[in-house]
Amino acid sequence: MTIAAVGPARSLRPLVGVLASSAVSLTGTRVSAVALPWFVLATTGSATMTGLVAFAEMTPYVLVKALTGPLVDRLGPRVVSWTTDAVSAVAAGLVPLLHALGLLPFGLLLGMVAVIGAMRGPGDLAKSVMVPEAADRARVPLERATGLSGVTERLASTLGPAVGGGLVAMAGPMAGVVVNAAAFALGSLIVALALPRGMGRTAAPAAGAGAVEPGTAGPGGGGYWRMFREGFAFLRAEPLLLTVIVTIGITNLLDAGFATVLVPVWAQDSGNGPAAIGLTGSAMGIAAVAGSLIAAGVAHRLPRRAVFFAGFLLAGAPRFLVLASGAPLWTVVAVFAVAGFGSGFLNPILGAVLFERVPRPLLGRVHALGDSLAWAGIPLGGLLAGAAVALVGLIPVLVASGVLYFVTTGAAGLRREWREMDRLRGRAPAVADEPDRAPEPARG
Repeated sequence: MTIAAVGPARSLRPLVGVLASSAVSLTGTRVSAVALPWFVLATTGSATMTGLVAFAEMTPYVLVKALTGPLVDRLGPRVVSWTTDAVSAVAAGLVPLLHALGLLPFGLLLGMVAVIGAMRGPGDLAKSVMVPEAADRARVPLERATGLSGVTERLASTLGPAVGGGLVAMAGPMAGVVVNAAAFALGSLIVALALPRGMGRTAAPAAGAGAVEPGTAGPGGGGYWRMFREGFAFLRAEPLLLTVIVTIGITNLLDAGFATVLVPVWAQDSGNGPAAIGLTGSAMGIAAVAGSLIAAGVAHRLPRRAVFFAGFLLAGAPRFLVLASGAPLWTVVAVFAVAGFGSGFLNPILGAVLFERVPRPLLGRVHALGDSLAWAGIPLGGLLAGAAVALVGLIPVLVASGVLYFVTTGAAGLRREWREMDRLRGRAPAVADEPDRAPEPARG
């Protein structure tokens, strides 16, 4: 009598654990994003010093994330996730402690913030890398898993600032920093204790595995720099992923300048005040959650390319142009809500394309390089937007940015690489289960 082989039982625990950890740590980060700038502004009165805090966090975030992909692949994303969150919790907890003791000069505060940013980069990367494995274990489509991940991020971005603002108003900015430290600690515990031990296994090759040429999809032996080169070589050979990175890099630069400079200046010049910033942000955030939820449910049945560029058409240029038009506040809020809904469909599709095209043993380093390149302009977005507004005024900058946004996403959509978005749909990338046979990389 022959007994048929049975695959591992379906388990939602890994997916729930990854999403819960992301939700907790991201919410804490969004709370801190309100509390820390307010603390610096209230204690120093300097907008320049306040801007330095954001720069001190995001610059190491981007740089360290770019360089730690091989470590995530070698050590395993589960280990990297809980350890980096634990270090972030300690660094964030030291800020209110040192402040209470009168031992927190501005330079030391910048150092603590830089440590948090440096740890957040690989920590966020590790959680993202575990999403496809969690989807496999839960037996759900990649678009649904990445959609739920997008919902988690959108909820954190919507609830975090509201919680942070309330905490700052009621208990002072240091209360928000304490919440951030507690959130990092809880996220670390969720990953360390709740996720299965085999989750996020290392992609390092087994002893005796044959050497794999750089640029192939195998696990890759050797040291750190060889692993780094393998990730870079694979990414360089993927035209679709490179086109995605360039497109998202430009839109991220424009979005950063929009959020940090253009919207606040518009709120001041229009007389709507800071309440308008919260109102438009909330409208966009809530609609983005709705879009992400719908994407999680139905995106795997829709044509990716058409949905992706329709989402960008709604989410991009209209926000800039409605502010430039002098439209009433209710119109601005409506346009932001539509933009948020469209943006909710973008990340689920991008995540699914990435996870399908990149073999699991290379996922950490390729994901790290791609994200870091796409985020490279974010620390500069506010600086460039501020300089442009000072030079030519708000309205020309809004119009030029909106046109550039539309041209970037529209011109990218005409490139033939985007036709590959649906080609590997539903096909998981190769996993190096057999070290003596390196799978071929996905090609467009």
